[in-house]
Amino acid sequence: MRSNNINNIKTTRLELIRTKARIEVASKGLELLKMKRAALVLEFFELARLIEKLREDIRKNVSDAMDSEKIAEIYAGRISLERIAAEQSGILVGVEVKNVMGVKIPDVKMERRSAGATSYELISVPAAVDDARRNFVSLLNVLVLVAERESSLRRLLYEISKLNRRSNAVENVVIPEMKGKTAYIKQRLDDMERDQIVSLKFIKGKIGGI
Repeated sequence: MRSNNINNIKTTRLELIRTKARIEVASKGLELLKMKRAALVLEFFELARLIEKLREDIRKNVSDAMDSEKIAEIYAGRISLERIAAEQSGILVGVEVKNVMGVKIPDVKMERRSAGATSYELISVPAAVDDARRNFVSLLNVLVLVAERESSLRRLLYEISKLNRRSNAVENVVIPEMKGKTAYIKQRLDDMERDQIVSLKFIKGKIGGI
């Protein structure tokens, strides 16, 4: 314990009781911090495994989309394919927030914007064109999902790092300092009690010798 802090310590039994109570509260708080950190670490690794799986899906979806685009171009031609692509309904993307163990992570919602009937929907097109459209929509969904999960992963990592700093501070600084304070107060109280006993014996001896 630092010497400058010792001078500010009240060496009373009430302060000893209060300090012991603070140690107990800090210990329980430390246990809760560690439990929360463990839960977030599990969530982190589960999310990391999911992202790895999604990345594998991206590679497959990209390959499927590119292959289907080449086939669609053969059947419909580049100009028709570009026209059909331009007439597709837009996608509305909204971001909400969900709470995971006190951590706010993004929750992305996608909705196809209704733009009425398009020529793509009204005329007959080769099945290859529709396959290409579905493959690119699927690719977009996976890309958005990966972006959402990676953002969540970064937020979880930040929160885990923050919990590490807090738990380390409580475990290695706050609690040891309070335990040192408790030991110091107890030692001073014991010294004061011994001095009182010596003083009482001295006074008793003086009185007995009168």
